Amino acid sequence: MTIDRIVLAFAGTVVLLGLLLGVLVSPWWLLLAAFVGLNLLQSAFTGFCPLARILKSLGIKPGAAFC
Repeated sequence: MTIDRIVLAFAGTVVLLGLLLGVLVSPWWLLLAAFVGLNLLQSAFTGFCPLARILKSLGIKPGAAFC
């Protein structure tokens, strides 16, 4: 599995978790989904992703997006 796929899977999981918690626990959890969405948007323009850097330092094989 490459860094790209791990980042996308992690982001999708956190968004879904934030939405679920927002519906079941408190609407404040929707901010978690918003934060992940904003991070994905800035990553698209800047190429900087904190999770990708962490995974790269752990030796995970890079993909096309996060080299």
